[in-house]
Formats: sequence, structure tokens, C-alpha cells
Amino acid sequence: MSETVTVAQDEAGAIGPGRFVLVVGPSGAGKDTLLRLAQAACADDRDIVFPRRVVTRESSTDEDNVAVSRDEFRRMREHGDFAVHWEAHGHSYALPREINDDIRAGRAVVANVSRTVIGALRRAYVNVVVVAITAPPDVLAQRLAARARHSDGNIVERLSRSVDDASARADVTILNAGSADYHGRQLVRVIRNECWQDELPAQ
Repeated sequence: MSETVTVAQDEAGAIGPGRFVLVVGPSGAGKDTLLRLAQAACADDRDIVFPRRVVTRESSTDEDNVAVSRDEFRRMREHGDFAVHWEAHGHSYALPREINDDIRAGRAVVANVSRTVIGALRRAYVNVVVVAITAPPDVLAQRLAARARHSDGNIVERLSRSVDDASARADVTILNAGSADYHGRQLVRVIRNECWQDELPAQ
């Protein structure tokens, strides 16, 4: 699999002061579920932004993306509409350039990204927090099999890659093997920059 990333450069240097919360993790870890719960919990907070990704794949009940064709994605990229874009699993992904204005305004931007973009985003933004969401291998396998999304490709290959790299360069790791509501609250605490180190027992 080939993955590449391009980040929009800022003439004034690294973009801040707002926080850029990057949610990463293997397929089947439940990233989209926890993100939906966190977004609902933060719905009334205008200082927290959950941008929709632009993807060359149809949206589904599992993820709320802006679906575009490959030609449209290329036109948007060439027009400078993206803050960051990357290739993964045969699809193109991007985050809209407007997130840079949110971060300059001091807001927290929360997005599901590929682990391959972490290094570039740490260089491009002042305040980056990486949250790895993962689960035991047997749980990942069960979730991927239940989802049965054609675009996931070879499940065995994805699991092998995911287990090796699940927590690469993460600042916070959430083992999403219990209550989704509980782990969603963990994610909200990280997003709000609360004391996530002192976790309470899962309910």
C-alpha cells in the first residue's frame, strides 16, 4: 500500500494557537463511533470543530464524509482547498483548508487521520495531540468481519499492519474494548484538555 501526504504550508510558519487533535488507529478500533459520541457531547461548544473529511469513497453509516470523484478531488487539491491530504487503501482523503482558520482562532479541531500524516502535521501545527484508539486483535477482527465493507480490502493484511502500528507516536491511547459511552467520554476529556491521565474505572 502506498500512502503520501501533503500539508498546506503557512507563510508565517507553524499554525496555532489552537489544538489539532488527531485521532488514529486500526480499522475496526471504533474511531468513528467514539468520534460521533464526542461530537454529540461537544455540540454546544463553538470552540471545538469536527471537520468532515473529503474522501473518494461513498459515505456510509460508519463515517460521515464528503464523497467526491477522483477528478473532483484532484481539482480541489490543485485549487488549494485542502489543509492536508493523503492516499490510503486505494482512496484519497483530505481535510478542508478552513480548519487552519479555526486553529488560528484558538479553536480545537478534531479529525480522524492516517498515522502516516502525524509527522508532517506535528511540523505544520503548533499544538498537536495524537490520540490512538485501538482494541485487542480478536476484537478488531470481529468488528471488521461484521462491517464487511468492500473498500477495507484484505482483512488479514489490514489487521497485520494495524497491530504493529496502532499506537505509533501517540500522546494518548484509548483501548476501546469496553463501553463505547465510557471511551467516548475519555476522548472528550482529551479534546477539552482535561485531566485524562487519571482515568476512572470503566462503568
